[in-house]
Amino acid sequence: MTPEARAWAELVDALAAAGRHLDDAGLSEDERADGYRALLRGLHHQLARFEADRERPELVPFNGWRQKFFMDNPDTRYWVADVRGDRQYRVTGHAGDAVYTSITAYTGSSGETAAAARIDGDQLSTDSSGEFSLLVGGERPRTGSWLPLPEGNGQLWVRHFHDDVTADRHGWCAIEPITPPQAPPPIEAARFRHRLQRLGKTVQMMPAVFAAVDGQVEPNTVHHWAEMTGGAAYTEPGIHYQRGAWRLDPDQALVIEGETVPCRHWNALLYSRYLNSLDYRHRTVSRTGGNATLRDGRYRLVLAARRPDVPGCDWLDTEGRPSGLIVLRWLQPEHPPPLPRVRTCRIDQLDNDS
Repeated sequence: MTPEARAWAELVDALAAAGRHLDDAGLSEDERADGYRALLRGLHHQLARFEADRERPELVPFNGWRQKFFMDNPDTRYWVADVRGDRQYRVTGHAGDAVYTSITAYTGSSGETAAAARIDGDQLSTDSSGEFSLLVGGERPRTGSWLPLPEGNGQLWVRHFHDDVTADRHGWCAIEPITPPQAPPPIEAARFRHRLQRLGKTVQMMPAVFAAVDGQVEPNTVHHWAEMTGGAAYTEPGIHYQRGAWRLDPDQALVIEGETVPCRHWNALLYSRYLNSLDYRHRTVSRTGGNATLRDGRYRLVLAARRPDVPGCDWLDTEGRPSGLIVLRWLQPEHPPPLPRVRTCRIDQLDNDS
């Protein structure tokens, strides 16, 4: 067997192994199908970024609804580019109606990732139309915005945070090399084999990650998520995370009440046990600081399979799923947000229970 055939066979074997891991007879038919869909979305996500050109990179939209991969966030729009630390690029763009923009350079592998450098919208140089431009890598220019790059290969992420992503005007971004690169070889066989093998390992570990996270949080509670800080796993370094889980009967609701803290942006978002956001295209599965109903600075989220008959209720649609996850993100809070109070009640008794 040639090295290329062996690498291809390893990828096929990894796909089969991942499928066997998900074939849990203890789950309902819908839950099993949802697991395979999450695996397919993750594969689609990885295939979309399989070929990377660090000499002439592209800022590729990340984690769209067809390519959900490990805690996607539809209230934030992302773009990702693979870059070289010894090159210089220019990034241009416009934030649209985003409440916050950041550009972050990461180094390391997906297992041990660090945010090496970042710049946000407050520091970006913009023209009269609001378009920004900055140099990335190379020597610091005498004027204008600049972001250093770490040594070696890395990734560049652009994020636009939205309070109402469905109504807001969306922005854009692009990247180009400062010096036009020489044409690379048509294909590098060893590099291609390496990327095939890495793709197989990534796909094979997805079900293990699903299972690990699903069992980490006690149902119907919310806790601080300290592991997701400082840019771990390609996260935004300035976010304080809180993570919870629900396990509900069809007629039950989970009520989450807490105090907001001054911050640049916050949201609460529902996920499946497979770390995919729920169907935000057709259902209300997230709330932000821009559309939540606050009372004296307090929020009240109600997770349930149907909308409670309670005026002003910030309902989050669980889609009738018996269990799932909720993540609250607090961007640059003045101080750590307190943990909310969490309780269950019958949906039809929610008004009396308040």
